[in-house]
Amino acid sequence: MILGIDLGTTNSLAAVYQNGEVQVIPNRLGSVLTPSVVSIDEKDTVYVGETALERKSIDPANTVSVFKRAMGTDRVYQIREHSYRAEDLSAFILRSLKEDAEQYLGQTVEEAVISVPAYFNDRQRKATKKAGELAGFRVERIINEPTAAAIAYGIDKRADEARYLVFDLGGGTLDVSILELDDIIMEVRAVAGDNFLGGEDFTEVLYRMFINKFSIDEGSTPIKTLTHIRRQAEKCKKEFCEKDQIVLSAVVDEEPLHMEVTLKEYEEACQLLFERIKKPIERSLRDARIRLEDISDVVLVGGATKLPILRRFVGRLMGRPAKVEINPDEAIVIGAALQAAMKERNEEIKEIVLTDVCPYSLGTDTSIRGIGDSLESGYFDPIIERNTVIPASRTKKYWTVRDNQRSVSVDVLQGESRLAKGNLLLGRLTVPVPPRPAGEESITVTFTYDINALLEVIVKVDSTQVTKKMIIKGEDSIYDDTQAEQRMAQLDYLKIHPRDQEENKLLLLQAERMYEEALGDLRPMINRSLMEFEAILDRQKPDEIRQAREDFRQVLAQLEEMMEDQLMSDFLDDPE
Repeated sequence: MILGIDLGTTNSLAAVYQNGEVQVIPNRLGSVLTPSVVSIDEKDTVYVGETALERKSIDPANTVSVFKRAMGTDRVYQIREHSYRAEDLSAFILRSLKEDAEQYLGQTVEEAVISVPAYFNDRQRKATKKAGELAGFRVERIINEPTAAAIAYGIDKRADEARYLVFDLGGGTLDVSILELDDIIMEVRAVAGDNFLGGEDFTEVLYRMFINKFSIDEGSTPIKTLTHIRRQAEKCKKEFCEKDQIVLSAVVDEEPLHMEVTLKEYEEACQLLFERIKKPIERSLRDARIRLEDISDVVLVGGATKLPILRRFVGRLMGRPAKVEINPDEAIVIGAALQAAMKERNEEIKEIVLTDVCPYSLGTDTSIRGIGDSLESGYFDPIIERNTVIPASRTKKYWTVRDNQRSVSVDVLQGESRLAKGNLLLGRLTVPVPPRPAGEESITVTFTYDINALLEVIVKVDSTQVTKKMIIKGEDSIYDDTQAEQRMAQLDYLKIHPRDQEENKLLLLQAERMYEEALGDLRPMINRSLMEFEAILDRQKPDEIRQAREDFRQVLAQLEEMMEDQLMSDFLDDPE
């Protein structure tokens, strides 16, 4: 059985195709959404998901989130005495999904299809695959998120030829893809996006409005307080899905502060984000060489597309309402599960041929004639341009630039910057050439890129026929097989999953967070309930704990409602 996984910036999900339908798998706490958050306590216990999210309010310094944005980079996250890269943290999330799936399905799951933003570059894709391997999966296929969404919507089942624009705005990344269906072939015509734009940025707008309104100095304000404000901003952003006006309330320096925001005011504050969103849409249409009226349907996926202001904006821009029949949180994981079923050759699933494109241009470093006919080096020359349908092979010829030059180095670059140094270096090949006057020796460079993200580079010296070849494969060069095993052993040691206790830990963390946010008489009430529950846990009687847990959950819900009423009462008494 192959698992379909949506490894998201804010939340992650897993699903499987069985008994004729896709089943989105609930985690150990009963939710299909597992927050992409990791936290470590003083005993080196690693918390993942909702439990880690609750710890973020109490121990933000040792809790990390939104690390998907750092996939494939050299950024290191320091949590207590441990250093992690984004793929290590993602492995915690993936291992949690794997264990939950195995518990739910009652069998071992060894392989997964993992979705990634279409705009992820080669290094980011490799890092995602490595995260899956660290979590114990075989990851033989990475699927682009918009393609997965298209499959989920059954675009592949249409009988006619059609073109679709898939708008995917998740917690931290934006993808815009144009797909074309012709019989059983689904071809990606163009991709564009922004790896640093998502729902988190719409939360940031509300957070900034609150910070600016009350002139809060972030440098001197405790990180717990700032985390509390951001949590309230996230909550209010979601309320805009049902309300035209919200009140963002937070406690700062033991003083309740309140900010009223209308949907119109919020929409105006998000104009810079909308301007950023327009660019990938326009670029994808331009790269695909099609007009807006040629688009058959617009599909919205990703949790951030639930925002009414975003749906209205995309609708106005595209000149039509978008398709939102499938829960935006689940569309990608459903498509990933269907792709996994296709990979298994499941007879119930129609096999389709997925063609893809290069999300970034592939090329090399070259010299050009500048002002005054001087030769200037360090410029990027694309060989396979972005959005070229793959598999593809392209060849270019280059000449020596110095007299008596004895070798030529070909840097393999990925990106769109006009300067070579602004692009990602994938590898380098050096070939010897006979020493002759500049421009009299030439080399032929051939790039071949296939659908499995394998890039073959062949450099041939034309006069001597000396040839060198390099294949840049989909494995991460940071770890070899032995290092991956050692890293996985470390993750196993740190990651502890007491399944029979995690629900209890979640409630304890929730109560601790509520105590810190509460004021007045509510604090001793929360403390008393917390101590009573802890005493029952100490007796270690499962039946007694089960009943006490349900009672404690209801008490906390009542107390949280009282906290909200208290804040609102303060606001109504003193709206300024």
